[in-house]
Amino acid sequence: MKLYVTRHGETELNASGRVSGLDDVPLTGRGRAQAEALARAAQGKGIDLVITSPLRRARETAETVAAALGVPLDIEPCLRELDYGSYDRAPIDLPEFRRIKRLFAWRMGGGESILDVAARVYPFLDRLRERCPDRAVLLVCHGTVCRVIHSYFRDLTNEEFWASIPDNCQLRAYEW
Repeated sequence: MKLYVTRHGETELNASGRVSGLDDVPLTGRGRAQAEALARAAQGKGIDLVITSPLRRARETAETVAAALGVPLDIEPCLRELDYGSYDRAPIDLPEFRRIKRLFAWRMGGGESILDVAARVYPFLDRLRERCPDRAVLLVCHGTVCRVIHSYFRDLTNEEFWASIPDNCQLRAYEW
């Protein structure tokens, strides 16, 4: 199985350096252009299914790609972003947030921890492998989910985990 993973296109929260967890925000004009570029980059990869987070920014990105490729689109709640709780919309460079987000078992601002995200994403990936053994699938999700998926396939130190965030609409490939 070939698995492609991407982070949604840019949103206003991304552009302004703010935390975006479960806020259901749309893509910016630049984000829509990134999604169109992603659709072009995905051509010829053999992708025959797109699965997306239910959050609007990921859905808009996924809809653009699935339509361009002429493939089905599924929505998967397990791919939603980490719930940052009271840190949603906080500045990314807020010292307290920067310190707390590195604590893998800490439920941020009353939301979720990195371990909570891994507990829902890892089993989803196991099920996907069983369901689609001979397919090429694109997952459209979020920064933290992309990091967790990367850690499913690679052994990472904590520093490597945090450095592994992809750019908006950057395409990563994994193979089972």
